[in-house]
Amino acid sequence: MYAGLDHPARHRERVPGLVAVLNDSAAPDRERFLACAALTTWGEPAGYRAVAEAAESGKRAPWYGILVDRKFSVDSTFAQLAVALGDSRDMAEEKGTLAQRESAFRALVRIADTEYFEDQLGDLMDESTARSLLPDISGTVDRGVGSLTGIVGVRPHFDLATQLVDLAGAVASVDGVLAARLALAVLEVEPSRRALMHAVTVLHRSSAAEVRRLGSYMIAVGDERVRGMATDALRTA
Repeated sequence: MYAGLDHPARHRERVPGLVAVLNDSAAPDRERFLACAALTTWGEPAGYRAVAEAAESGKRAPWYGILVDRKFSVDSTFAQLAVALGDSRDMAEEKGTLAQRESAFRALVRIADTEYFEDQLGDLMDESTARSLLPDISGTVDRGVGSLTGIVGVRPHFDLATQLVDLAGAVASVDGVLAARLALAVLEVEPSRRALMHAVTVLHRSSAAEVRRLGSYMIAVGDERVRGMATDALRTA
């Protein structure tokens, strides 16, 4: 799959066959998933469309559950598709498919309050993508906070708080004020050690006054390690 990034002509020869597998409902689910991952990694429109369609289908996606996270025992196919999206930036730029890539990222962001992404989705978004998806990220975090509090939806069986904090981190270098609001909304509901440690990313990426107030909150509620990490981040920001 990754060798295709170094051999544009060779991988283009394989695209029609992979598209055929992807669209073949009789093909094994694992093969359809791998075809989707390859096409996405190579910046192909068919791959991006399949990612968006899978996100819309959610648990009804044809390959849902073929990969399971060992820690939380939940589906991890969306996490792997997110990695493929992240890896595809250069190829998408070359092929002129950045808009489709952004649409696929938007589809994944919109389900990040219910599906697991292995702590990767936030880090995989470049600044331009994060900037375009600010409203979607904000909406997803707000819904996720509702799930954490039991106000809306059903709380998923993974560390949702940390995943939401990671989304806040994704926008910190673009909009520090929004990132601080989103991270604080999560941490006020669930200030777990892991979520607090991940929130340090927000402190590193923005020096906005609201971010410094977030850091002060983290120092007040965190354990010794969190306090040290937050203090160092605020000092160097």
